[in-house]
Amino acid sequence: MKAVVMAGGEGTRLRPLTINRPKPMVSLVDRPVMQHIIELLKLHGITDIIITVQYLANVIQDYYGDGSAYGVNITYSLEEVPLGTAGSVKNAEHLLTEPFLVISGDALTDFNLTQIIEHHIASGATATVTLTRVANPLDYGVIITDEQGRIRQLLEKPSWGEVFSDTVNTGIYVFNPDIFSYIERGRVTDWSKDVFPRMLHRGDRLHGYIANGYWTDVGTIEEYMRACGDYLSGKVNLPRIGHNIGGDVWVDRDAEIAPDAQLHGPIYLGHGAKIKGGVIIHGPSVIRDYTIVDSRANIDRSIIWRNSYIGERAELRGAIVLRQCNIRSRAMIFEGAVIGDGVQIGAGAVVQPNVKIWPSKEVDEGATVTSSIIWGSQGRRVLFGRYGITGLVNIEITPEMCARLGAAYGATLPRGATVTINRDAHFTPRMLKRAIVAGLPSAGVNVCDLRNVPIPLARYYTHASGAAGGVHVRISPFDNRVAEIKFFNHLGLDINSATERKIESTFFREDYRRAYLDEIGRIFYGEDVEERYRTAFMRALGQEAAFGKGFPIVIDYANTSTSTVMTEILRRMRADAVELNVNLDERMVFQTSADFESAMTRLTKITPVVGAQFGVRLDPGGEKIFLIDDRGQRLHGLRALAAMTALAMRAHGGGIVAVPVTAPRAFEQIAARYGGNIIRTRANLGALMNLAAERPDLLLLGDGTGNYIFPHFYPVADGMFAIARLMELLTLNQTTLSEVLADLPPYYLWQTRVPCRWESKGKVMRILNQQYHERHGEQIDGIKIELGQEWVLILPDPDGPFFHVIAEGSSEEHARVLTDKYAGLVTSLQ
Repeated sequence: MKAVVMAGGEGTRLRPLTINRPKPMVSLVDRPVMQHIIELLKLHGITDIIITVQYLANVIQDYYGDGSAYGVNITYSLEEVPLGTAGSVKNAEHLLTEPFLVISGDALTDFNLTQIIEHHIASGATATVTLTRVANPLDYGVIITDEQGRIRQLLEKPSWGEVFSDTVNTGIYVFNPDIFSYIERGRVTDWSKDVFPRMLHRGDRLHGYIANGYWTDVGTIEEYMRACGDYLSGKVNLPRIGHNIGGDVWVDRDAEIAPDAQLHGPIYLGHGAKIKGGVIIHGPSVIRDYTIVDSRANIDRSIIWRNSYIGERAELRGAIVLRQCNIRSRAMIFEGAVIGDGVQIGAGAVVQPNVKIWPSKEVDEGATVTSSIIWGSQGRRVLFGRYGITGLVNIEITPEMCARLGAAYGATLPRGATVTINRDAHFTPRMLKRAIVAGLPSAGVNVCDLRNVPIPLARYYTHASGAAGGVHVRISPFDNRVAEIKFFNHLGLDINSATERKIESTFFREDYRRAYLDEIGRIFYGEDVEERYRTAFMRALGQEAAFGKGFPIVIDYANTSTSTVMTEILRRMRADAVELNVNLDERMVFQTSADFESAMTRLTKITPVVGAQFGVRLDPGGEKIFLIDDRGQRLHGLRALAAMTALAMRAHGGGIVAVPVTAPRAFEQIAARYGGNIIRTRANLGALMNLAAERPDLLLLGDGTGNYIFPHFYPVADGMFAIARLMELLTLNQTTLSEVLADLPPYYLWQTRVPCRWESKGKVMRILNQQYHERHGEQIDGIKIELGQEWVLILPDPDGPFFHVIAEGSSEEHARVLTDKYAGLVTSLQ
C-alpha cells in the first residue's frame, strides 16, 4: 500500500518555530516531526510514500530527496497554491490506483496502521477515518459512529455548547481510489469540511475506526512541548535515536558530559552536544546536536535546538531555544518563551514568560523583555566594538563569516594592495585566520602571512613593509570562548570609525568585489619579520642599550610568541634575565583568572629572592605588562603608569605624558614636581595610539591597564619595548621601583557600572550636559563633573547598554559615596 503524507502546512500557531521551516520539519526531540511519521510507516511495511508539499517545499525536498537515505521511496506532489487537505491529495491521483493511506506529517502518533488498514478492507468502506478520544475536543473534528462503525454525525471544531462527543478525527485516513470523484481538480477542498459531509449526505460508506495508542496534533507551542515531554517519557512507542546511559538520559553517539554535571531525566542529548562543568539539567529536556551548555547553566524542562550556545550560569525554565542562538552568560528565559533562529540574548538579560522572539533579533545585555519581539531589531547591526570584531567562536565568529569578512575588507582596499595577517598561537585563530586569508585574494588583494607573532611586531611590520593594512586574529584574553579580530591601517594603528563603517556596509550588503582570474591576490609569507623588528627596537634604545648589561629582571612570557622575540633582545642587551614560561604552548594562550593570579603570585615570590630590579609578565598579545617591584609588591595598572611617568619626567627634566581622562589628579602633581605636563585623552587605547602618531614629541602614553606607548620607537602599545624602557629609566635615575612608588602622591578612585538601555543613553547624556554645563570642564570623553578637589566621570560604554561611573575623592570612602550618588542619578534619568 502507498501512503500520502500531507506536509504543506504553514503552522502559523507554532510561530516562530515555523518561520524558517514548514510545520512537518519542526524538530521533535531527536528528528523532525515528519520523520517520526516515516518511521511509523516503515514499521508497518509502507515504503512507497507520496509527500504533498506547498509552504517552503524546498526544505522538505532538500532534506529527504528521493527517500533512499531513509529506507523509503518518496515522490513529491507540489501545490502551486494551497488546495486544502483533499485538494492536495487530488494532485497525486494519477499515482494512487489502489487503496491508499493518508496521514498528516505534523502529528505524533504510534497507532497500529496495519490494524487500521485491515479494518478498512474488511468493512468495505470507501473511506475510513481514524478516531481517538481526547479530553478537550474543541480544536478537532468531533465524530459519532454507530455500532457497525459507520459515521453518523460530524462537526469540525465545535464550541463547548456544540460538543456531542469526545471522539475526534486524527487526520489519518484509508481511502479507495473512487474517493477522488468527490474532489474537483484545482479547487480548494477539505476532507472534513467538504468531502465527508457530501458522503454522509449521499449515504456512502464512511467508516470510523477508534484506534488505541498515542496521538497528538503538534499544532501549538503548548502541544509541541507536551509532545516532546511525552516522547521523552516513553509514552510514544516509536524507534528512538541514541542509547540510554542511565537515569533516563538518552545520548546520540558522542555527546560530551562533564563529570560534575547533574542530569535528571528524561533528557535527550544530540550528537556533539557539550555539557560543561556544574551544569544542572532537569527533564523533560532536549539538547540537540552540537549545542553547548556552558559552566553552571541551569536547564529545566526546556528544548534547545542544534548549534546553539547557552552561556555560563544562564537559566532556562520551560523555554524553547531554536537553531544557532547565542544565550549569553547569566541570561534568564522563563516559562513558555520561544527564542527564534539566530537570536542573540545579551548577558544578564531576562526574557519574561510567554515572550516570543522572532529570528535574527538581538536583546541587549541586561535588558528585560516583557513583550514579544516580532518586527525590527532589538540590537545594533554593527560588527565592530571596542576590541575590533568579537564573538563566540563557531557561533558568532565562524569560518564562513570570516571568509565574507576578508572579502568585505578587501573590497575597501585598492586592487593589488597587500594586507598583513597574523594570529596568536591558539588553534582557533589559526582556523579563522585561514578563512580570512581565503576571502582577501577574491577581492584582488595580496596577503602577507606573518604566521604567529606578537601584536606590536605585526603592527610595526605592517608599516615597515608598506602594506595597506593588517589583520590580527586571537583568542580574547578575557574569555577563551571569544575570538577577536583586529584591523590595522597602513601605519599599523587601529582603523578609524569611517573605515569600520565601510567594512560593515560592504559586509552587510554582501557587495563584494570579485577579482577576475589573473587578478586574484597572491598569498606569501613575510620575510625577516622578527629581525626587522629587533633591529628597529635596538636602534630606538640607543647607545647599544649599554644600560642593559647585567640588569637583573624576572620575565614571564606566559608561553606565548613574545618569547621568540624578546629572549634574543635581552641576549643582545646582555641583561641578567630569569625567564619563565618560555616555551610556546597553544594551550596556555588563554588563562583563567585563577591561572593568572597564580602566575602573578609566583612572580611576587621569585622577584625579590633572585635580587631582580623588577618582575614582569607579558600578556599573550605582547601589548600589556604586569609589574612586580623589587620588594615583591604587585603594582596596580594606574600606579605602574604613575611610576613610569615619574621616572620618564625625572630622567628628561620634564616632558609631556598622555593619560586617559579616567586617571587621577596625582598625575598633574607628578608633572608639577618635575616641570612636565599631562595631556588627557579618551579612555581607549585606539585614541592613545592615534595621539602618539600625531605627537612623536610625547615621552609616554599609557591607559592605566598595562599598555604603554613610546612614540620615539613606534606609536603602538608594546609591552616588550616598555620592559626595555623601564630598565633604561631605572638605570638613568639610579633608583629602584619600590623607591619611586613610595614617593608617589596618594589618590583614591572608585567606580561602578550602571545598566542603561541603548535608546536611553542619548537622553541621559543630554540631561547631564544640561544640568552640569557649568561644572564640567573640557569634554574629552563622557561627562566629567568637577567638584573642587574631587570629580566624577560619567562614561557611556561603547559596547554595552550601560554607563561607567568613576569618581576621585579625598578618601576612599568619599570616592565610594560619590560613585553611589551619581550612579543613582544615572538610573533616575532613564
